[in-house]
Amino acid sequence: MQKPQYHFLVCNSFRLQGDPQGICNKKGAVNLLQYLEEEIIDRGINAQISSTGCMKVCDRGPVMVIYPNAWWYGELTEEKVDDILDALEDGEPVDEYSLC
Repeated sequence: MQKPQYHFLVCNSFRLQGDPQGICNKKGAVNLLQYLEEEIIDRGINAQISSTGCMKVCDRGPVMVIYPNAWWYGELTEEKVDDILDALEDGEPVDEYSLC
């Protein structure tokens, strides 16, 4: 297995009991996971995607973090994901969507 260049963590707000009760899940994080996976493959980006439990930024969900850059993004949509991936390919963050 090749070590991925990036690791995308997408909050899906799963709780200990496994119930998707949080804001990110209710705002479509599951669909964003699918979309992100397809875009990464189409663009040939060397990345791994993981769905996470609550990232404690519920008021800004859905939330995604890109490592090793530690870029936190919130209020994600498919259009914002496109912008983020475009900038990532240029090695730049998208400050207007940043949580930090």
